Amino acid sequence: MVRGFINVDKPQGVTSFDVVRRIRRAANTRKVGHAGTLDPNATGVLPIALGEATRLIEELVDAPKRYRAEVILGAATDTYDVDGEVTETHDASAVDEAALRSALAPYDGEVMQRPPAYSAVKREGVTAYRAARSGQPLDLEERPVTVFGIDLLEFDASDPARPRAILDVRCGKGFYVRSLAHDVGHALGVGGHLGNLRRTQVGPFLAEDATPMDAAVLLLEAGEHERLVHAPDLVLTSWPALILGADEVSRVRRGMDIVMLPRRDYVRGAQRPQARAYGPDGALVALMEPGRAVGTWHPFRVFAPAS
Repeated sequence: MVRGFINVDKPQGVTSFDVVRRIRRAANTRKVGHAGTLDPNATGVLPIALGEATRLIEELVDAPKRYRAEVILGAATDTYDVDGEVTETHDASAVDEAALRSALAPYDGEVMQRPPAYSAVKREGVTAYRAARSGQPLDLEERPVTVFGIDLLEFDASDPARPRAILDVRCGKGFYVRSLAHDVGHALGVGGHLGNLRRTQVGPFLAEDATPMDAAVLLLEAGEHERLVHAPDLVLTSWPALILGADEVSRVRRGMDIVMLPRRDYVRGAQRPQARAYGPDGALVALMEPGRAVGTWHPFRVFAPAS
């Protein structure tokens, strides 16, 4: 069975689940998932996990992301993007680059953000977009999200009443670029919504290296996996590494602790106490965490041997 990640370039007009469905059929496997939903009109990086790699999706969901976003000022919509109904309009001709940069300045580090009413956020088991479509939108609470940086790349005022800005957004999980567009427009007093959105990075996966969805399907159907599928541990390269002997592999596969120190250079740069463990053949065996006894490691996620 194929296992690993495919860096798919999602086209406009399809859902993230549509991509999963096509990849699942082409790869002839049911064990397929994606890391980080993209709205139907958004394009760009959509990492798809196959086989045992689906157990590492959480590592990508937590990974930093990057977007190229178009913000249209002068009109707000109920969905915070171009697909929604316009809720208010204003003449935004007084907004210039300096004013926009000032409105973007607070988005640095950990900030509070309210998700859009039309989103996949759930409250008490109810999905926000379903409640909004039924005419009873949820009053979603603000929540902390992380912004690593936002740069203003272009400012187009050729239509003075509806200026457009292109932003480079670097953020953590749970950040809604639609909410950013809406909130910035509100702060400027003219309203705003999201136009085109392209995700350019998810962790180690970059847009310039992504494979268009149709091309990925053709390669999978032809059995040319080596040209497409990345090793599962690509998303773990920042973790310290443990190299196990045959006896240790046997213990780990049975859920038992082992005594071992990771390479010192990895430990110094580690950002977390977990480690990735490999067998003598170089295959990923398990994800490890410190055991109860000093100097021991405990497997908290064990991977089946590659077939």
